[in-house]
Amino acid sequence: MTIRLLIVDDDPLVRAGLTLMLGGAGIEIVGEAADGSEVPALVDRLAPDVVLMDIRMPRVDGLTATERLRARPGAPEVVVLTTFHADEQVVRALRAGAAGFVLKDTPPDRIVDAVRRVAAGDPVLSPAVTRRLMDRVADAPPGPADRRAAATARLAVLAEREREVALAVGEGRSNAEIAAVLYMSVPTVKTHVSRVLGKLGLNNRVQIALLVHDAGLLDGDAAP
Repeated sequence: MTIRLLIVDDDPLVRAGLTLMLGGAGIEIVGEAADGSEVPALVDRLAPDVVLMDIRMPRVDGLTATERLRARPGAPEVVVLTTFHADEQVVRALRAGAAGFVLKDTPPDRIVDAVRRVAAGDPVLSPAVTRRLMDRVADAPPGPADRRAAATARLAVLAEREREVALAVGEGRSNAEIAAVLYMSVPTVKTHVSRVLGKLGLNNRVQIALLVHDAGLLDGDAAP
């Protein structure tokens, strides 16, 4: 199946380079935008499968555009394009529902792979990236009490084993590591992760990890 991609970046040279690189890899570039304000109309008109979204743009930044886009029913997946490995902007994009992020200096073949994986429903978030992001989140000041209460309430829908898997995901563990710690097979871990995502209405592992953190479960502070 051909992947339909919308590229959003305020730098015309970056857009041209991405179009040349990704178009040459068999991905259909259905459109380009120079600002997040252009995204809703282009998505409605062009129906992309994936949006490759720069974070920093002059009028409507990629974070705001991602939040608005992912709040819509049937929204395309979003891959954030950034110059940072793990800053608060990336975390905010992932909270908003971005399926992953790639750095602007990522080798071309890996950007192509990221777009293909996201289009296939496989978020571009390795356990190592999850762990690094959660280290950054753990160093941040605690969130508001209402966020903690809301996260605790959401996690309450999980069965005990699902909750254990969610906590392990929050610790940045890979499926193999979770399987070893919780004495289950890797396929069983994958099944539990899928169920957690479905029950919580999330679309990637980092969102699970962020929710666990918001509930106060990563700093030894058990949620009520």
